[in-house]
Amino acid sequence: MLLNALAALGHRGIKTLRTFGRAGLMLFNAVIGKPEFRKHAPLLVRQLYNVGVLSMLIIIVSGVFIGMVLGLQGYLVLTTYSAETSLGMLVALSLLRELGPVVAALLFAGRAGSALTAEIGLMRATEQLSSMEMMAVDPLRRVISPRLWAGVISLPLLTIIFVAVGIWGGSLVGVSWKGIDAGFFWSAMQDAVDWRLDLVNCLIKSVVFAITVTWIALFNGYDAIPTSAGISRATTRTVVHSSLAVLGLDFVLTALMFGN
Repeated sequence: MLLNALAALGHRGIKTLRTFGRAGLMLFNAVIGKPEFRKHAPLLVRQLYNVGVLSMLIIIVSGVFIGMVLGLQGYLVLTTYSAETSLGMLVALSLLRELGPVVAALLFAGRAGSALTAEIGLMRATEQLSSMEMMAVDPLRRVISPRLWAGVISLPLLTIIFVAVGIWGGSLVGVSWKGIDAGFFWSAMQDAVDWRLDLVNCLIKSVVFAITVTWIALFNGYDAIPTSAGISRATTRTVVHSSLAVLGLDFVLTALMFGN
């Protein structure tokens, strides 16, 4: 009984290591080993539209409502201590340091990540990738690389948009609804936020999340079982694994940036 359990655990561990190895090789061959940006620039632009532009609606709407919720809840808490003039600081720091990069990455994983996995998995199921290999076209360079770079470029920009509209949503509640003086709101935010440091840390987080989410999405699609059920499971794995990776990496990055 014990030996069977140990054997199953060892088999699972070896399978996991093989998966990480295949994912690492795919990333190396698609990006580091064979970059051809000029040749595949039109493909990159098309994927920037599919991955980035088409994700803007959910990013903007979610950012506005999250900023409004932050403004409302922050106002209710700060009024207890007669510190409602610090609402701008609370909203800006919350969005720049945590909620902006994390929520934007989770939304990106749900919208763009699942779409990438389903698209690549469908190409695998219909043997489009195999056909490219038969025609001496590298699918990693032609299909995977433009999508990977599109994700890495898009998510930081979407994060900045999310933070900007979130701050606007917070000011909408605090200034327009609750009557906080606009000068107090914006001056408190400017005094508390180190725009260079906090914005750089926000962008660093978003770049790390972008690489992780896009990598997971593309590998799950590329490695999916070429059936409808296999593609469905791969898409589910993408959302689950990406969400867990984002939350775990957020703790690690926060500890490195603000732990001292």
